[in-house]
Amino acid sequence: MKVRTRIAPSPTGFVHLGTIYQVLFDKAYAVKHNGQFIFRSEDTDRERFVEGAEEATLEAFQWFGLEPDEGVGVGGDFGPYRQSERLDTYHK
Repeated sequence: MKVRTRIAPSPTGFVHLGTIYQVLFDKAYAVKHNGQFIFRSEDTDRERFVEGAEEATLEAFQWFGLEPDEGVGVGGDFGPYRQSERLDTYHK
């Protein structure tokens, strides 16, 4: 079984140190076990959505050297990676 870790912040504000701290552990665990780290966006709260927050989060991950292997802004085989784009699946 392949290890897949993920972070799913809500783009209702900009990334904070606590998110980066969690990503550090998620990414390290995935790397140690030859797995993948995924960035999913929990963007279903449209009233509090902040334009540019997903991009800023990805930039912060990159700044810290914690780039996702797949997800928002990266792509991958298990998309879509924005929760709002999966609503039809959940309704079924």
